[in-house]
Amino acid sequence: MQTFSRRQIMTFSMVIAIAMVMAIVILWRQYQTFVRTPLNLPQDGMTYLLKKGTGLGSFSADLYRKKIISSLGYFRLLAQLQGQAKQLRAGEYFFASGLLPGQLLEMVTKGKVAQHSFTIIEGWNMATLLAAIGQRPDIEHTLENVDLASKKGLRHLAEIFNLPTEHPEGWFMPETYFFTLGMSDKQILQRATADMQSYLDKAWRHRDKGLLLKGPYEALILASLIEKETGQADERQKISGVFHLRMQKHMRLETDPSVIYGMGDEYDGNIRKRDLRKDTPYNTYTRHGLPPTPIAMPGKAAIQAALHPIMNGSLYFVAKGDGSHEFSKDLKSHLKAVRIYQLGKRHAH
Repeated sequence: MQTFSRRQIMTFSMVIAIAMVMAIVILWRQYQTFVRTPLNLPQDGMTYLLKKGTGLGSFSADLYRKKIISSLGYFRLLAQLQGQAKQLRAGEYFFASGLLPGQLLEMVTKGKVAQHSFTIIEGWNMATLLAAIGQRPDIEHTLENVDLASKKGLRHLAEIFNLPTEHPEGWFMPETYFFTLGMSDKQILQRATADMQSYLDKAWRHRDKGLLLKGPYEALILASLIEKETGQADERQKISGVFHLRMQKHMRLETDPSVIYGMGDEYDGNIRKRDLRKDTPYNTYTRHGLPPTPIAMPGKAAIQAALHPIMNGSLYFVAKGDGSHEFSKDLKSHLKAVRIYQLGKRHAH
């Protein structure tokens, strides 16, 4: 039997120790390379759904199977060293190109889930709003069976959102709302109503003095008329001034958008003389004052215009056809403007 001298044993031990150190150094360098190398993600990133109850083992195995990470061991070691092995949070995540392993772990352990957005557009009405949010597959739908054609349905919707009126029209602030996957339409729209009520109350407190409006709700109604009449920022206060002056002089507002709103499904894209003569609660050609409710969702600029009108004596305005309007202080000038801009410039001179 061969025996080894003490020197040989020491030499052999040193060789093993050096080999182990070198192996550790190599493994550590490989680990550092893994940690500093971006994950294998598509150039435009990817969405990943982390299900409830998923642990680090199955999560890392799925990433490895999808070839997102190059090493199961290094990924799990990283999680252990960062103290993130048992802290995964379920949800939908967006992994962007260039993401490092540690950054990905931080996302899923801190719950930095993907954000979706839904935008309410200025001038939308209630029907358009519900139709738009109802088409989103990333939102849980709870308002699908609301009947907007009945007073009972409208009242029910107003109750859902705890509105101060029985009609929900106008109460949803046009804005972009961010949410996570699976949030309900009710939750998103509750934020929109809260934003609208808060903004409207604050704006009302800083309104111009001497306005005939009886409260914030009338301001909301007038703002909706202004919103539907023009998209021109520099005209909103002028149109508001026309409406305010007409109310002061006990003149009818005579605004087509309110007539169209009152027509409902009967509106086919054209408004005729008989439509202007047919009385509805929203026909501002047959009735004095404001319509009973807003006719759309007014934005912040329209609300400000309703409460800070520019009253320069103009009582009329007519669309020029380019999105702007011609304002007139008397009927004669207005009729001339109508001939110029709406009747092919006949008799204009």
